[in-house]
Amino acid sequence: MSGCAVAIGNFDGVHLAHRLLLRATVKAAHAEGLRPAVLMFNPHPKCIVAPEQAPRLLTSTEERCALIREQGIEHIEILPFTAELAKLTPEEFARHFLRDHLDARSVAVGENFRFGHKQAGDTRILTELGKKLGFKTCLLAPVRWRGLPVSASEIRRRIAAGEVGIAGRLLERPYAIAGSVVHGRGVGSKQTVPTLNLQTDAQVIPARGVYITRTTDLQDGRRWNSITNIGYRPTFGGDETLSIETFLLEPLEDSTPERIRVEFLRRVREERKFESPDALKAQILRDVGRANVYFRRLTRWLH
Repeated sequence: MSGCAVAIGNFDGVHLAHRLLLRATVKAAHAEGLRPAVLMFNPHPKCIVAPEQAPRLLTSTEERCALIREQGIEHIEILPFTAELAKLTPEEFARHFLRDHLDARSVAVGENFRFGHKQAGDTRILTELGKKLGFKTCLLAPVRWRGLPVSASEIRRRIAAGEVGIAGRLLERPYAIAGSVVHGRGVGSKQTVPTLNLQTDAQVIPARGVYITRTTDLQDGRRWNSITNIGYRPTFGGDETLSIETFLLEPLEDSTPERIRVEFLRRVREERKFESPDALKAQILRDVGRANVYFRRLTRWLH
């Protein structure tokens, strides 16, 4: 096998539109005897050319690579995005990275793709360069789901608003954050219900509130249905730092996990201050009831 079919992009979130682009790339590669590949950048180009506009990322580079490989991509080329790279003309970029480095025979991009110094290159220029340099250009039209644009920026907005169900539709999977389980103040285990307290490096955190979630132990793969509260614990005087507390709906029979991944399925309610710990505990038990109903319905639907 010689040559590559290449998809180009930032692929933050590896959402529905990205996956369509990746699937088209894999299909083209198989049809033409090419290697399916991805060309992406790290850090995000805006971190270099417009730092004040740099977005909070939905996925780390490692997460992106894993999700991209799940779609059948065999090679991922990560370009360190530097000020020098940003100065390349569209032709210099295409000649050096697409033709010479990757031996691209097919290049797939979204219709809004821009590249080269000051984003001088667009899909028309890429198509012309492809004819000159020996690759054909495939364009993916903007993707929408129920009228919503499928984009990383739209997904960030939905997560920030607590609309994790819609975000999951745009991602084709639940939005999730991961990190270490740390000791809390011990209030929950004594006055309400025991929880796992998550410390995460995730850049995009859902809005304050209570969510139906699914929690996975990243070390041994154990999974639990759960509910998760994101907020500042106003019933207990409020915290200065945001807390992410997960209550497991099934017993924790073995050791407490050290690292977990929490998938956000649906928002239940806003975080609010209760008149007492007992009132909060009663509300948590009602939240648990709603979550159990959700998971029972989900199980019936899956079967």
